[in-house]
Amino acid sequence: MKIATYNVNGVNGRLPVLLRWLREAEPDIVTLQELKAPQEKFPEAAIREAGYDAIWHGQSRWNGVAILSRVGEIYETRRGLPGDPHDEQSRYIEAAVGGVLIAGLYLPNGNPRPGPRYDFKLRWFERLHDHLASLIHLDAPVVVAGDYNVMPTDLDVYAPDRWRDDALFAPDVRAAYHRLLDQGWTDALRHLHPEETIYTFWKYLRFAFERDAGLRIDHLLLNAKAEARLIAAEVDKAVRGWEKSSDHAPVWIELGEKPRRRRAKKPT
Repeated sequence: MKIATYNVNGVNGRLPVLLRWLREAEPDIVTLQELKAPQEKFPEAAIREAGYDAIWHGQSRWNGVAILSRVGEIYETRRGLPGDPHDEQSRYIEAAVGGVLIAGLYLPNGNPRPGPRYDFKLRWFERLHDHLASLIHLDAPVVVAGDYNVMPTDLDVYAPDRWRDDALFAPDVRAAYHRLLDQGWTDALRHLHPEETIYTFWKYLRFAFERDAGLRIDHLLLNAKAEARLIAAEVDKAVRGWEKSSDHAPVWIELGEKPRRRRAKKPT
């Protein structure tokens, strides 16, 4: 099963890019972020014509998340992150698909820092930590995929010293991300590529993509059941270079049908 996450940066304006990628990459399940479209403007007909069912949580001009599937019915389990009844931003959606629980998220950017937006980001992270604590030990694969708006380590940013004061790289934000790992989640891309320089986002300015001056801010976190089936994790970097593409590239993992066989330890 191929599961992907893609911040489309406007689902309607970049629909041709999305449809081309779906056709060429053939992911089985996809989480989308930054739809930038109200509920009634999601391009459901075009997505279904491409072979995908969909659920989505839209918001006019900003935010918005969706889950697409071509491998079975989508059983929605949650819309919106719990913990703040006054939070009306469309940033979290969750569903069971093909025996896997999929959570799609778009974590707040948090800039400028310090300020109310940064405080909101930290509170959102706390709410995410609390909610994922209820999912980590489920007796089923769980994949939490999306744009986390955080570079976890210096390896995940092209010029770390330039980003020290940014809300995506602040110590509190990186610590919040690592608290998720401490909770038991596995960063799929980093798990399989521990020392590689891999980016998922490149600004439109100053030829950032051509210079490979990027950031790794799109992540797929796996519980133990999902990690045991992890076969591959990659970035479709070439998509970022397509005409009128998002400033993000799709990130995907492949899960096997059965857990990997663990190698027996050699006797000492």
